[in-house]
Amino acid sequence: MATAHSARYNSVMGRTRCCVVGGGPAGMVLGLLLARAGVEVTVLEKHKDFFRDFRGDTVHPPTLMLLDELGLGERFAELPSRRLEKMRMLIGDATIVAADFSRIPGPHKYISMVPQWDFLNLLAEAAAEEPTFTLEMGAEVLGLREGGGVRYRDADGEERELAASLVVGCDGRDSLIRAEAGLAPKEYEVPMDVWWVRVPKLEDTGKEAQVFGRFEGGLAGVTMDRGDYFQTSYLIRKGQDAAQRAEGIEKFRERIGGLFGWNDEQLSEIRGWDDVKLLNVRMSKLPHWYSDRVLCIGDAAHAMSPVGGMGVNIAVQDAVAAARILAAPLLRGTLTARDLARVQCRRAVAVALAQKQQLEEHKMLIEPALDGTLNERTVPLPLRISDRFPQLTALAAFMGGIGPLREKTPAFARRGS
Repeated sequence: MATAHSARYNSVMGRTRCCVVGGGPAGMVLGLLLARAGVEVTVLEKHKDFFRDFRGDTVHPPTLMLLDELGLGERFAELPSRRLEKMRMLIGDATIVAADFSRIPGPHKYISMVPQWDFLNLLAEAAAEEPTFTLEMGAEVLGLREGGGVRYRDADGEERELAASLVVGCDGRDSLIRAEAGLAPKEYEVPMDVWWVRVPKLEDTGKEAQVFGRFEGGLAGVTMDRGDYFQTSYLIRKGQDAAQRAEGIEKFRERIGGLFGWNDEQLSEIRGWDDVKLLNVRMSKLPHWYSDRVLCIGDAAHAMSPVGGMGVNIAVQDAVAAARILAAPLLRGTLTARDLARVQCRRAVAVALAQKQQLEEHKMLIEPALDGTLNERTVPLPLRISDRFPQLTALAAFMGGIGPLREKTPAFARRGS
């Protein structure tokens, strides 16, 4: 397995051209692409490794094509993975294929399910091959630095400053960089929070992975087949975490077991509430993604709902667009707010369409599921139509798997064929 420790570190950090805060998919892709353009770039990641459970593990076709064009496709193929080709739902007694990725255009007619830490380690190793790239793990950013750049505490606890022409906030939905820059997101109302839990499989059939949604009697969940376990999202009403936990872990086991047909042996692995992680679901969007020498992308600019698993794909596409637009002015030393505005202008429509789709799915599917009004007789019209005309599942797969706008890999970052 690749390790983050193979990346190049710089123990005395003072100045860089671009400081990327956050070593998630957006931050690592942006760092790699800018470094391949020859831009001096430093990625600061507050954790000491990339291992975090219950992160977005879906790698969508545009990202798979990006990896091919970066010359990393073969290395990615060596990672442990499962292929997702169809998204199925069971609503009451009705089974519906909501999306069929085998029908989408392009060489990758599936979503690859890979542990995110393996994906990020691969990007870190590739970026470490570029002489202008630096990755510092265990670097907790404390705030923006007057004059450009950031203040941070390194892995040894020493406070440092890093001057930079540009700081890119890739630090998630609770972005410190966004707050420090005085950028306030518009929040959308969402109907649910999510409990994440692992449930072991008793046997592995060796078949391709599946995502299976189950909605019945006011209960809702989505489970992803990860080979030897099911990574499961159990939906609860927004703000009901404490109240439902107070009912006891046995009640939760009973509900999730009845929803997915799991037996006591499987459910015994959910030993207590420490095994059930809360995702406080938020959707938001910044009216302005940038300020003076600061840009936000990914969840820092627009937090996505977990519905459809589009967040990682959208964030990676943000990074590709940012690298393509900003590499030249960063190299020339001529970066202005107009260049940062071009990144937002390029990505705003794609983000708006994706969030609109998610909000419609909340209204059409999630709200009635949690209200207990969703059943085989009240299946939403788009799902009923796609069930009768399977070719329409390609449209849902295209919107969820590829998205409204695939960014072109910049020529300076391409390797191989």
